[in-house]
Parts: sequence; structure tokens; C-alpha cells
Amino acid sequence: MKLNQCLFLGLLVTTIFSCKQKEYVDEIYEKPEIIKEASSQFLSPEESMKTFYVPKGYKVELVASEPMVDEPITIAWDGNGRMYVAEMNTYMQDLDGTGTNRSISKIKLLTDTDGDGKMDKSTVFIDSLMLPRMILPLEDELIVNETYSYDLWSYKDTDGDGVADKKERVYYNENRRGGNLEHQQSGLLWNLDNWVYTTYNPVRFKFKKGKVVVDSLENMPSGQWGLSQDDMGNMYYSSAGSENPAYGFQQPAAYGDYNPEGRLSEGFIEPWPIVGTPDVQGGPKRLREDGTLNHFTGVAGQEIFRGHKLPPSTYGDLFIPEPVGRLIRRAKVRVENGKKVLYNAYDEAEFMASTDLNFRPTQAKTGPDGALYVVDMYRGIIQESNWTRKGSVIRPVIERKGLDKNIGKGRIYRIVHEDITPDKKPELLGKKASELVEYLGHPNGWYRNTAQKLIILKDDQTVIPELKEIALDNSSIWTSLFDTDKDLGIARVHALWTLEGLGVVDKGLIKAKFTDEDPRVRLTAIRLSETFLKKDDTDIFAALETLSKDQDIDVVNQVALSLRYSKAKKATELLKSIQDAYADNEIVSHSVKESLKKDDSKLAQLKARISNRPLGEKQSILRGYDSYKQLCITCHGPDLAGVPTEDGALIAPSLIGSARVVGDKGTLSKILLNGLIGPIEGQEYGIMMALKSNDDQWIADVLSYVRALNNVDGVHKRIVGNARKESKDREDYWTLEELEALEKEKK
Repeated sequence: MKLNQCLFLGLLVTTIFSCKQKEYVDEIYEKPEIIKEASSQFLSPEESMKTFYVPKGYKVELVASEPMVDEPITIAWDGNGRMYVAEMNTYMQDLDGTGTNRSISKIKLLTDTDGDGKMDKSTVFIDSLMLPRMILPLEDELIVNETYSYDLWSYKDTDGDGVADKKERVYYNENRRGGNLEHQQSGLLWNLDNWVYTTYNPVRFKFKKGKVVVDSLENMPSGQWGLSQDDMGNMYYSSAGSENPAYGFQQPAAYGDYNPEGRLSEGFIEPWPIVGTPDVQGGPKRLREDGTLNHFTGVAGQEIFRGHKLPPSTYGDLFIPEPVGRLIRRAKVRVENGKKVLYNAYDEAEFMASTDLNFRPTQAKTGPDGALYVVDMYRGIIQESNWTRKGSVIRPVIERKGLDKNIGKGRIYRIVHEDITPDKKPELLGKKASELVEYLGHPNGWYRNTAQKLIILKDDQTVIPELKEIALDNSSIWTSLFDTDKDLGIARVHALWTLEGLGVVDKGLIKAKFTDEDPRVRLTAIRLSETFLKKDDTDIFAALETLSKDQDIDVVNQVALSLRYSKAKKATELLKSIQDAYADNEIVSHSVKESLKKDDSKLAQLKARISNRPLGEKQSILRGYDSYKQLCITCHGPDLAGVPTEDGALIAPSLIGSARVVGDKGTLSKILLNGLIGPIEGQEYGIMMALKSNDDQWIADVLSYVRALNNVDGVHKRIVGNARKESKDREDYWTLEELEALEKEKK
């Protein structure tokens, strides 16, 4: 009888899974013959779409195009599915970037009024902006950041005409952001942990009860253009400057930047365009014999796809736009003994590629309808003017191809599957908090995160009992199997974080969740227990000791990460026991090592190192430390030793022991002011960008920090000012030969 019951249950499970899962063919396209020198003429949206190659069964649909949108750079949806589109209308309108800093850029508000998936109504929500780069829809407002500024502004449309009529600054930073506009912050990502993150800037925000709470992190990843998160809030960064398609995703940013070797599988950094890409900043060394890009270089706007209206195998994959290569990479995220490793989903091919030289994908996004959206800036030049100046590698190519004439367009697409119908647009803004709770288990991550955000913004405490009920619901596998539209484990994760956002961190609930059947929930409970670890609450340690032996390696690693917040002796003992048990595990060992430092931060070390210096110099060095982390760390690394590429070479030269760093301060200032080109000690590093858009104090601060780590004195802003005057008529980069000749003349 028992055997028959087992057979029946086995057949039932098999039947359920066979009913739930449809098989989708994942077959890549046949590549066209590579055209080394393709035409650069503009194509209509319909003509351009004919140049797209995607896997079998996938389709590209047009959502919006010029004149509705012009130079789109990033998109975001409000709770009702209306799309905000930030436009950089002044970006590279000619080879020299003339007029880039005019405040005439816009944010559009697009609406699909008939529900066919294509936007058919547009209003200028905000105009007269300076290159808007970050947008975050809240409940009834849009948070905006502009280039060259750290400030955050709130815009509201109070009369419902689709045009913002109320403006308020909600965060102010007296410092202005300088440098190249490509090397500035992006993001404004509302993370699972209810903090809003950006790239570059080590500051994070919380929007709560009409106020903005500000916090800073010492060692979070820097990143460049684009920021995304997975189901557990691990964020994915990229950097075109260091040609790095993905990093920072091993652990939540709150625990620091960690990028172990091997996180990118062998060959991952090699893209596979289907058209010649002559306009690459790196020149011939970045091209194959057939003229195609041989290394990621313009990576931007990456997205962990968390939608439910593409084949299930795409869920959790990382989609990486490469605008220089005219393609989008689909990466599989595999966990190998606790380490996340990225693999190209296809063999020597890309998920999406185009032969249209003006196809410039700058962002991928999971849409409310469950499809994958692509922002195409659709233009000739993608590099900023710092890299197209006279003497640069790509300027002659741009002139020859006429790419500087291709401006003033833009397209937004969505990628769907022929066998799956996208969802209709959402209607969340009018719902009560109690009605939003049911979306915390929605199969589309966009719904889950949006519902969590809206519940917290409403600050409706009456939903707390219902949220606790969801969090405590240890439904069995049978419930999950029969309720095909909900992942009950992830619903519990969101319920716990929503409670945290409402100010409820219940120790009894957290301890109960330490034994949840779903490891994601156990991991979440550990993170939330940090509130009590910071108070050295010994009541938590017994449970954490059990969890340190959990069968799930991610749970064990989270224990190691979280224990850094306790100064108790028991925390140190538990960390050492984990260290002994997992000595062979790279990820856990690193977490233990970092947590054992506890109070031993780099900033504390720096303060101790410069403790005997004059007050003014100390202040300059500490400001330089912050600026270096925001701008220079991408290429020169956290320890100034240079960031290695996957092939072992350095992206930029080491600044430790550099003759230029410890040498003449005026010469060093000139390098930062105008940039540097050409070989250094026989090694080519490409172009170091000019930083003269920053004021003298900013440059002096950065140089003082770099020199402090070389044990020499700082640089006064007066020296920078003199160097600026001496080179005021110079437009080109310096070469070492020129600088050495100037030094000889002085002598």
C-alpha cells in the first residue's frame, strides 16, 4: 500500500511539473556575413528592426521612437505603467560636444492609452534640464538627478496634465560633480533592503514619511552607467572606463565591494558583433581581423531580467547592452560553491545584435508587462567628447564614416516571445496598502519591488498584521505547486523587508524565520537580525551558531557577513569557527576575513596614517579620499596599484611609487588638468581623461590623497591654479615627452 502511495505521489508530482513547464527552444540565429565597413546612414525604426538578430521565437517590437523621444538614455515606470524617459538632448551634437552643458534636456512622460504595448501619448514632464541621468518614480512624484550635481529634486504633477508643476530639492550637496559626464553617478535603484543606491557615490538614501534619510558606505562598488539587482538585492555594476561588463554582484553593497577572480567565465569578456565596429576607442588592438570588437568596452545599462513573460530560462539572467558593439549579451548567473559566475548563454554569439551602425543600446529593463525593454539612443557617436578630441584614435573614423551627423533620434523597444502574451499595464497607484500586499508574491519582480516601495511610502501601519501573516506562512511545496502564479518563498522575503521599511523589526518573527524551509527567507532573517547584533544581543547568537552549519552555503555566508556588526566576543568566536569549517571556500573565507576586521576600516587606517599632518592638509586628504573613490578607483583601483584586466594587464598605471606622483607637483597637476596620452614606461594604457572641469581645490585634494599614500606631502590648490594658468590655452592631452621637456626648461 505504501509503495502504491509513493508511486501515486511521484506520478502526481511529474504530472504537475509537466503541466506547469512548457518547453521553449533556445536556438540562436544564423549569423550574417560580417561587413567590415557597413553604411552609417540613418534607418527608419522599421528598417532598423530588420537588422536585428535575436534567438528563435523572440520578437522585437517598437514601443516609441522619434519624434516622440529624442536621445533617450534611461526609462522608468510609475505604478500605473506610465513610462518616464530621460533624454540627453545636448549629448554629442557634433564631434567636439559643442553646447553639451546647455540646460535644455527633457524628461518625457509616455502613455499607452489603448493597451497595445506601444506608447501613443507623450508630454514633456520636465524641461530645461542639464543632462538628466537618474530618475526614480515614487508614489506621486519623480526624483531626478542631473549631470554635474549630487542634488536630488522632486517633481510633481498636481493637476494631472502630464507636466510637472511643483519642484522641490529633497537632497542637497554643496559639492558639484566634476569630470567627464560618462564618469558620473547613475542608478537611483530602490533596493530590496529599502535603501536607494547609485553608482560612484558612496551615499545611499531612504525615502520615508516624506523625508530623505542619508547614509554613507565606505567601500561600496563604484560602477558607471547602469545598476540592477537580483531577487535577493545583490546589485550588478558595470564600467565602460575599465571595460568591465559586470562586477560587485557577489554580495549586497552594504558589505563592501568584492570581486573574486573567476566571476567571469573564460572568454566572457569577448563580445560577438555581427558588423564591423571601427569606431572603438581602443583602436586596432580592440578589433579582430574581420573588424569586429574583440573585448567589451562600452558596457552600460545592464539588467537582471526578473519578468515572467519570456521563457522561464531567461529569469535571473543578466542582459548587458554593449553600444559600441551594437549588441546585447545574455549572461547566465550560475552559483558554484557559493560564488556567482557569469557565462555567455550562447557559443560565440549574442542574444541581440544588429548590423545598423546607429543602433546604440544604452539600457535594458524588466517591464511591468513582463517583457524585456531596450533603450536605443540611436546615434552615430556614443563616446563623449573627451575621447573624440583631436589626436584621439576614433576621431578620424567618425569623420570618415560621417557618424557625427547622426543625431536627434531615439527608439525604445520591447523583446517578447511569439508564444507568450505580455501582461496588460498595471494599475497600482490607486490601490490601498492592503491591496498591494498581494503583489509581494507576483511572478514579475517589477511588481514585487513596486508594491513593496508603494506600501512603505504610504506608511500604512494597518497592514503590519497581514505582512506578518505572510512572513510566517511556511507553506509546503504542495501549496507552491498548485499556486502556479506565486513564489511563496520570495513573497515571505518581501513581506519581511516591507515590515522593515515600515519600521518593524520583530525579534520573535526573525527568530522564527531562522528555521524557514526556504534558504532565501533564512538569509533574509539573518540580515534583519543585524539590528540586534549591533546591540550585542546575545539571544541571537545561539540561532546563528546553528545557521553557521546550514546546508545552504549562501546562508552560512550571510552569517559570516552579518557578524561584523557585533563587537561581542561570541561573534568573534563564531566567525573563527566558520573560518575553520570553511577554510577551503573562497567566498565564505573572504566574508569571515572582512568581518573579523570589524573596526579596522581603510578610512580609520588613513586617518591614523596622516594623524601628524597639519589640519588643513588632513582635511584635503580626506576629501581627496572620497573623490578618488568616486572617480579614480575604477581604473587605478582601491589601493592605487591599478585595476587588472582579465588578461593580467593593468587598465591604468600604478600610482604607488610613480615618479610623476612623487615628483614635481606642478607637472602632476597638469596631468590631471589636461589628461595624458601615449606610452608610460613603454606600456600603452590609452587616454587618461582631462579633469580641468573640476576646481583647483578638488584636484589638489585628489593629488594630496594619492601623494599621502606615497608618504609625501600634499598639494595646495595654489599650485594647481598656477598649473592651470600655464596650460590655459592647451586643448590636447599631454605626453610624457612634452612634460619632461617642460621640466628641463624650468631647470
